[in-house]
Amino acid sequence: MNSGSPKPNVTALHELATNGSLPAHQAMDPATLGWIARNRSPFTREVPPRTEHSLMPARPSLMDSKETSPVYADWDDAHTDYTSPVTRPVPAGLAECEADWRRRLQQETPGGWLLAGNAMTQTLTSGRPIHLMHTTTALDAIRASGQLYGSSGCLVAALYCAPLTPERAGLRPHNLGAYLLQTKPHTRTLVFEITPDAPVPAKGVDYLRLGRIHLRTYLRHRSFLTGDEDARLRRSALGRIRAAAPFMDVLLANATGKRTPYAAFTDQLRAAIQDFPFLGYLYFEVLSEYLMLHSATAETKTYAQAGELNNRLYKRLAHTAVKGMEQLFDLSRFHPGYDHLVELVTGIEPGLAPGAAAYTRDRLSHLFATVSLDLSQDAEAFTFQGADFDALAVAAPSLLGQAVFREMRIFERYPQLYLAFEQAKALEAWGYWNSEGIATPFNGFLPKGEIGVNPAYPKSRCRVWVAETCERGLLQPVDELDVTPVPRLAELSMTAMRRDATGRATGHIRSAGARSLSPWHGTSLAYKKILDAQSRVNIEVPQP
Repeated sequence: MNSGSPKPNVTALHELATNGSLPAHQAMDPATLGWIARNRSPFTREVPPRTEHSLMPARPSLMDSKETSPVYADWDDAHTDYTSPVTRPVPAGLAECEADWRRRLQQETPGGWLLAGNAMTQTLTSGRPIHLMHTTTALDAIRASGQLYGSSGCLVAALYCAPLTPERAGLRPHNLGAYLLQTKPHTRTLVFEITPDAPVPAKGVDYLRLGRIHLRTYLRHRSFLTGDEDARLRRSALGRIRAAAPFMDVLLANATGKRTPYAAFTDQLRAAIQDFPFLGYLYFEVLSEYLMLHSATAETKTYAQAGELNNRLYKRLAHTAVKGMEQLFDLSRFHPGYDHLVELVTGIEPGLAPGAAAYTRDRLSHLFATVSLDLSQDAEAFTFQGADFDALAVAAPSLLGQAVFREMRIFERYPQLYLAFEQAKALEAWGYWNSEGIATPFNGFLPKGEIGVNPAYPKSRCRVWVAETCERGLLQPVDELDVTPVPRLAELSMTAMRRDATGRATGHIRSAGARSLSPWHGTSLAYKKILDAQSRVNIEVPQP
């Protein structure tokens, strides 16, 4: 799979584990790497060793030692602080490093100063009380239970909110919150006042960097799946990677400086998203970043004066690009080709249209390489073509984890499996946030206002009110609730924006109510052929 070296064998894998070429939080122990090498065939049934390594830690404890805990390191890597940036290492061979892109984003765009100087992170680091708003359709249930739960999604395990700014006449919503109030009139609004014990670090969680955590969670909890489900999950995840592998290699080539013409790149990206939906998430986030940081409209400038990135730009992008996105916000359906991309951006801000495709090519290629490949790999020599599951677990664990996570979400049994897998991640996230003093985590790819309440944080005071909106658009707390955030996730059925009419979580291919459609509906011919070929082999997967 790496054209610069032979396929991994037990000797090579032992060498990786012992010669120090992998960082401590990424290296597996020699016994486990040896097991992977011996069990590359799908027909072997040797039980993997019960040892502690970064993909399958033996203990649930997260914070035994920040310096040595691989779980802590994975979560720390998934967080970004623009106010005190740390340059992460990247795989060898890339044309640019993280510092190059940070300088470009912060210093060479009109809105780049908001990455570190936005009102939300300034409030967090001030140590003052933090005011947030949350919209809900479950006010009666909240009153009855006296409890508030977190939910999965871009904030992993927090209660999703938007910032509020105290003014004389009431609480002014961030432009994201104002958008939610405008577009969700059927909901009730809760106001939170979080009084932390100390200034909150401006560290936001980047869901694009959670792949290694997704993979570890799957490996630790495989016993919740039947043997057939486990084999199907692996076969399907690998099939998607193999179907998109030629374009993934194009992404790596671009990340190393071998540029593809941007129009052709965008059309190839559109086709590849049908095989590998995670690329649609990368595509959308890159375009959102481009619009929010480069926009120069009067609306954007008004929000910038308040210390806010303009959320309405990417909302227009999503809802114009994908029909029905207001019912099901599913970014696997976001895949405009070049002509459509130019049309979309022209409709939002005409002056940004000429540079959108080239920016997408350069930024997405770099991000893909950094969130996919292990640091032990060389992007110039690596190829995704011909890779198998266990080799990807070593060379591209983050990419494999994203594939496994999204394939599991389309299982018929996912509503029953949801808490088993997502609560496990939530416990780790809460442990990390608590150890770092993060009472209010936020979406860290961009500090655009998506912020939440850590329901497990023990050192802050939390008050909650039902609020009404006045004619000026300000929120007025009217009824204080006797409720307490508790460390557990809400049931999937209560997270309406994360599921469709059948109860499935977003991220699947088939449309709502499409049980009668062919299982190949909405996927490319390449993926159909690969998955069909794999299904002819009776793959037996050893259970942990």
